[in-house]
Amino acid sequence: MRRRKFFTFISLFGISMTLMILILLTSFYEHIFGGKYPEVYRDRTLFATMIEEADTSNGNNAMRRGPMSLSYINKYVKTLETPEKVAFSSSPNTVNTYGNGKKLKLFFKYTDPVFWEITQFEFLEGKPFNQQTIDANEAVAVINNDTRDDYFGKGVSAIGKTIEINGQDLRVIGVVRGCPITRMMVSADVYMPYHLQKRDPANTQLNGEYMVMALAKSKADLPRIQAEYNDVVKRIPLPKDDFFKPQVLNASLKPYFESMAADTFFNNSDGSTRARFYLFAAAFALLFMSLPAINLVNINISRILERSSEIGIRKAFGASSRTLVWQFIIENVMLTIIGGIIALVLSGAFIAWFNQSDLIPYADLAINWKVAIIAFVLSVVFGLMSGVFPAWRMSKLPVVDALKG
Repeated sequence: MRRRKFFTFISLFGISMTLMILILLTSFYEHIFGGKYPEVYRDRTLFATMIEEADTSNGNNAMRRGPMSLSYINKYVKTLETPEKVAFSSSPNTVNTYGNGKKLKLFFKYTDPVFWEITQFEFLEGKPFNQQTIDANEAVAVINNDTRDDYFGKGVSAIGKTIEINGQDLRVIGVVRGCPITRMMVSADVYMPYHLQKRDPANTQLNGEYMVMALAKSKADLPRIQAEYNDVVKRIPLPKDDFFKPQVLNASLKPYFESMAADTFFNNSDGSTRARFYLFAAAFALLFMSLPAINLVNINISRILERSSEIGIRKAFGASSRTLVWQFIIENVMLTIIGGIIALVLSGAFIAWFNQSDLIPYADLAINWKVAIIAFVLSVVFGLMSGVFPAWRMSKLPVVDALKG
């Protein structure tokens, strides 16, 4: 390693940076799509974020797409028999308010009481609202701990105090530990019971402002829930007016990944979306790791060529080609292992910094050790691949030519 420090640096830099980027990309993927706080039941939960009405009559290609109305949810989703629980929440909206002598920009959403049963928020103070709260038409709210600290002051209890949102004075009845905004289905600064929503309750259309979560008793029930919902959707009468006469309604309950993919790419993604994503990710990772491996081959050839006199002397004293090959392979694997250790250290340091940086509040990135080990093993394999050819080539060099350098 000390013979040519520049070659050593280039090798370690290529290995460690490649592994670190793969580990960080995986960490971000787990952060966004993994079943983490407070969505610990995400693996047995189905989501519906959009419904789509299409008017294809008389050559039209009109479309109406958006979240669901309360009327739609109560008639066609809450009545499903297969799910253990069905909850809904509105899309997150922003509001400006003033508290503790400063202007605050907050995310808020409306939910039903079952929302708190499907999610597993940690209540630092108080409790969630329930059906009795809604029946009594109480103006209450649950807030996260950052909102409590910003609005009322750090370390001050918020229970029983009033927070002003959208011109409404709401009594705080609970404070939860917040979660990252990247968990869009559940994240907000302020949660309010849906009866305080002023517009949607009077909406009799299919489209509205709400998204749905359907919790299954077990993962085996997920296909049955989807089949029941699809059967219900086929029988939904489509509202028509003078300008828009839809003939087709596209609506489905999907796992989180497929649901987010459908919203992102504006299509009715099916179960193959995840398989295509993983295939693309594997191809990207293979290509991404192949580039430094090819560079390592060239570096190793240059590094070994400079040691031709050493090789000639060892061969002159009886070292076999096999012995020389193993020498260079072991050197290369050791270099790769050191690079992998550096990558893990750098990844851990970056993740710790990112989680504390507040770039994404409540970020909880972590190293996926299963992926880290696989990447580490792949790096050793690439280390072998990048060392075998140069070592084999030099081991076949005639002694006289090797001694001449």
